[in-house]
Amino acid sequence: MAEAFMEIQVPNQTSYDGIQFPSVLSPSPRTSLISLSPFTEAIKREKRFLDSLLHKSGAVLFRGFPVETASDFNDVVEAFGFEELPYVGGAAPRTNIVGRVFTANESPADQKIPFHHEMAQVPEFPSKLFFFCEVEPGNGGETPLVLSHIVYERMKEKHTEFVERLEEHGLLYTRVLGEDDDPSSPIGRGWKSTFLTKDKSVAEQRAAKLGMKLEWQGDAVKTIMGPIPAIKYDKTRQRKIWFNSMVAAYTGWEDARNDPVKAVTFGDGKPLPADIIYDCLNILEEESVAFPWQKGDVLLLDNWAVLHSRRSFNPPRRILASLCK
Repeated sequence: MAEAFMEIQVPNQTSYDGIQFPSVLSPSPRTSLISLSPFTEAIKREKRFLDSLLHKSGAVLFRGFPVETASDFNDVVEAFGFEELPYVGGAAPRTNIVGRVFTANESPADQKIPFHHEMAQVPEFPSKLFFFCEVEPGNGGETPLVLSHIVYERMKEKHTEFVERLEEHGLLYTRVLGEDDDPSSPIGRGWKSTFLTKDKSVAEQRAAKLGMKLEWQGDAVKTIMGPIPAIKYDKTRQRKIWFNSMVAAYTGWEDARNDPVKAVTFGDGKPLPADIIYDCLNILEEESVAFPWQKGDVLLLDNWAVLHSRRSFNPPRRILASLCK
């Protein structure tokens, strides 16, 4: 058992097979973690325990630790020792704050962000995500979580034929990107920041590395990704998972350039049935867990195990993020 960390209960927590979801850790009364350095040292010292807890639960919330600033959060991320994943190919507008720390999705406060695995629509995605609450929301703004294998099991039971088609064909994602970021859109990342270049030929090279096709439309570009698998096998837990951005794309990839219904299809190009998409959305909501953010919270997610979303909120709210390989 860890010396520096103590498992606690918070409202809205749930459990599956006797395992708390998410797991919540606070400082143990046996140790003094009143400043950042003892906390980061405890992470390094008790990394095996933390890795094991994350693997078991899929999500670990650190609450009540001395993490005040973006720089503090960067030190916490570094203490875990995971390799950084460059944010290439993702849809959300983000700004680098310090080191490995970015803003979370900057889309407007009144918009919900649908459930998704981070970057599930590209072949190279993070295995782990960190979130940090620098400024707690005025109201709302929770980050609901749901275990991916539970969603797969419920969808397989209810829509067997649909899931079999998904497993056979995968999904095709289509998105039109402007030149620059559009902060009014939840998928408003422009092609320059998506591919980290101002050069169209470099963008094409980086897209090709992801297996993504580009079709230029003046200064904008249509990206076609896939077909890529919609169901994955989590080898470490030996179970199938619902690993895709189907619901997020179909219900949320909407702005002046994009029609969400055309944003995602079966891998063979055939349209998806709307009633099943919305039924999946209901399942995601039913199985999800959400808790109000508190200043200083650090949330570590296993991106293989857990989908996340964002509820609308009243500002202020500032959640920072970091992606790891």
